Amino acid sequence: MKTDKLFYRIFLNQPSLISELIPEIPEGCQFDYNAPVVKEKEFRLDGLLTPLGSDENIPLVFLEAQMQNDTEFYSRYFGGIFVYIHQYKVKRNWRGLLILNNRNQELGCEIPHGDLLDKRVQRLFLSDLLSLENLSPNLATLKLIVTPENDAVSEAQKILENTQTQEEFNLRLDLVEAILVNKFPKLTIEEIQKMINLREADVTQTRFYQQVLEIGRTEGVQIGRTEGTQEGEANIVIRLLTRRCGNLTDTLQTKVRSLSIPQLESLGEALLDFQDIGDLIHWLDNYFH
Repeated sequence: MKTDKLFYRIFLNQPSLISELIPEIPEGCQFDYNAPVVKEKEFRLDGLLTPLGSDENIPLVFLEAQMQNDTEFYSRYFGGIFVYIHQYKVKRNWRGLLILNNRNQELGCEIPHGDLLDKRVQRLFLSDLLSLENLSPNLATLKLIVTPENDAVSEAQKILENTQTQEEFNLRLDLVEAILVNKFPKLTIEEIQKMINLREADVTQTRFYQQVLEIGRTEGVQIGRTEGTQEGEANIVIRLLTRRCGNLTDTLQTKVRSLSIPQLESLGEALLDFQDIGDLIHWLDNYFH
């Protein structure tokens, strides 16, 4: 699944997670988060956390999430960091934070980067969290990403039940919804809300729900749960795909038009993370597999 925007939301909504994972960063430290392009080699960094405030002892944090095998991952990650440091003449200390799926991932040779991985970079393997109980709310939210589907609903409910304030509940709900939408791509937002049994929460006020609706309003239709026809929904999704990925072949358009409204809604959410036409082909292959 595409995770860049998901981790962007997690770290913005849970700023204390940074200090929890990198202990030398003080709790309560605020960061500005962006995704800069390093121009010389066109490296794109998943996330750069830049400390706000005047304390220059707090490092930059180069954050990246990698859930799939990629034998060039480490070389690309460190290449991007050092090109960025050179390009922007960085004078502040830096740390790396990698969110990885498991310890068996093929991410490239570690030997050239051994000292950096040992001393500069904190690696969190999400699969390690599966055997742990009594996690902090921050880590429990990350654990939900790799929790098996059969256990995901109960884990999501535990996260929401352990909130102390309405504001905290809304933030957790925003993240839980986003994670479950990635985990259950064939379900609509409403079906996911019903699945986690939200009786009293005003889910329409969560940031995630509002973002999905806002995309639809921009195009004159709600992507979340449209009131229009399947044909109208398909036309909107095709227009969004064309704007994001370029012109679609007749074959691809036919496949999109054959999707049901719930499937089109899932595609409308997924396309936010698409980089090119290959992402669409991969998504459709998974659906028609």
